[in-house]
Formats: sequence, C-alpha cells, structure tokens
Amino acid sequence: MYIVRKLTGSSSNKPYRCPGCDQVIPMATPHTVAWLEDDEESRRHWHNACWAKKDKRRPNTERTRNAPRF
Repeated sequence: MYIVRKLTGSSSNKPYRCPGCDQVIPMATPHTVAWLEDDEESRRHWHNACWAKKDKRRPNTERTRNAPRF
C-alpha cells in the first residue's frame, strides 16, 4: 500500500526527476509524493498526471536517454 501526498508548488524547494516519465519536475511545481507504507526509502516525486496514469503504463516504456540526471 502506498502513502500518497500532494505537494503544492510553494513547498517544493528543489527539482526532482519523475520516475513515470523520467523528466524533471521543476522547483515550485505542484506534484505528488508517494512511497510504500513500510519503506520510506521508496519515496518518489511524481508529476500529478504521471502518478494518475502509473497503472496504465506498459512495462519497459522507453524514456528519454539524453535527459539530465539529478
């Protein structure tokens, strides 16, 4: 079971990389944070739309290879 929190842009103070699309979530952008109930280290920051569509993604969806890593 996931613990899910929606963050407002004002509480976001650094960029994150979305695991759904492998693109940057810029600072001050509203987004979703989710992690497994028993595993705080699984905490990830997602675009709201990517989180909403996560169960509909096909496995091994190819992502942008040249995107910068953070």
